[in-house]
Amino acid sequence: MTTITAPSASPTALESKARPWGFLLIQGIAMVIIGAILLWAPAKDRIETYMLLVNLLGIYRIISGVLDLGHMFTDHTGWGWKLFMGLISIMAGFYIVSYPVAAGLALPRIFVLMLGIWGLMQGTVALIMAFKGGGWGLGALGIIGIIFGLILIGDYAQLGSGLAMIWVAAIWAFVGGFFVIIRAFQQRNA
Repeated sequence: MTTITAPSASPTALESKARPWGFLLIQGIAMVIIGAILLWAPAKDRIETYMLLVNLLGIYRIISGVLDLGHMFTDHTGWGWKLFMGLISIMAGFYIVSYPVAAGLALPRIFVLMLGIWGLMQGTVALIMAFKGGGWGLGALGIIGIIFGLILIGDYAQLGSGLAMIWVAAIWAFVGGFFVIIRAFQQRNA
């Protein structure tokens, strides 16, 4: 007598499908362009370049939102989250494109605030992991992350604090864009 058992759900069976490689390629190219503009803008065109960056960021948010919505139709796992993120991204992009001056003034400060919140969250997670057996090194990193996050959250409204973070964003976008492009071609070949 043969017993038939239901297939067990493997970890790979529950994974989300990867985005189509073309979506990744478009995002990677946009990241490289934005990073290059931030890194190599001539001093005399800094204001025009910054406004171009703000508009490119708005366009990038719109394209990213549309791609998220498109990905929702090709991969139905987590469709609610993809729908939410896609719509929020599109609305943010249209706001940035509609009001570039207001967005240009607010973006550096918002970026610093986001980094502060991220540092606080990462530090808290590292501290929890340290108490669960991760070791004292992880605990020290957690405390540093929490302090760093609180400092950034406390000073995010200071005029000019966000401008220093533009260099961080420039390097991240430029280098990260190349990694996203490489990943897109790896995914296409797979």
